[in-house]
Amino acid sequence: MDTVLFANQLLNGIQLGLILFLLAAGLSLVFGIMDFINLAHGVFYMIGAYVCASIAIASGSFVLGIVIALPVTLAFGLAAEWLIVRHFYKRDHLDQVLATFGMVLCADTAVKYFWGPQGLSVPLPAWLSGQISLAGVTLPGYRLFITVVAAAVAIALWQVIARTRVGMMVRASASNEEMARALGIETRMVFALVFAIGAVLAAIAGIMVAPITGASIGMGNQVVILALVVIIIGGIGSIFGAFVAAIGVGLIDTLGRAYLPTILGAVFSPSVASSAGPSLASILIYVTMTLVLIFRPSGLFPPANR
Repeated sequence: MDTVLFANQLLNGIQLGLILFLLAAGLSLVFGIMDFINLAHGVFYMIGAYVCASIAIASGSFVLGIVIALPVTLAFGLAAEWLIVRHFYKRDHLDQVLATFGMVLCADTAVKYFWGPQGLSVPLPAWLSGQISLAGVTLPGYRLFITVVAAAVAIALWQVIARTRVGMMVRASASNEEMARALGIETRMVFALVFAIGAVLAAIAGIMVAPITGASIGMGNQVVILALVVIIIGGIGSIFGAFVAAIGVGLIDTLGRAYLPTILGAVFSPSVASSAGPSLASILIYVTMTLVLIFRPSGLFPPANR
């Protein structure tokens, strides 16, 4: 086995897993606490990418793009929660799905109107576009940057949820909303805060991915499906479960795409193996979800109250 190739694919898998975690964590909090199915979660992923790309192109500073994109997405998240989402908390899931799907269509149309149908490419600063050698293995500098930033955000989120007063209120609201309200916790404010934090986490994921894939219309629609798979595998409402499942899904997808064509090439022709390998890697993710649903319907690490 090529050690350099394996190290690069391992890094890519962890990077993809951490990006999925940033998306899945916010989605899991919203679903686990408010019992709200938010198909529009990928909209904030897209908004973060477009705002960062626009600022980076105009100013030539990727860092400035990040600094401006995060509060802008936070404002969009708070506005969406106040204007639309909070009116559907007590409605059934079908109404929530229809409302948030409508938000997706409106957001995609708005992005097309303001930015046009073509995607945006994000210029990287020179200090992120090089290569870094670690233990004799050369790795892309920007992918290491993504891994470090996403891991730092994951640790910070874990600390906030587990060790702060805000996290205590979030956990109390998730466990028993009526009791939390009786104890003086303003659950409406908690819900708005959780939704906005989820939007910012999705924006961070979109910002990190934009220099690789570019910012494009509907870019969050496909990745939010993977985020849903992640929270189902990990356990709805479980941050730890979302983290473990996201890393697992990232590794399955990346390593599968890298090595399944070689494995299948021992049985099938090279053309069949090269086309079937990536598809089979994607299928393995959903097979994993199916097995989890069969043997652990609540997920691998469900919260204690579920």
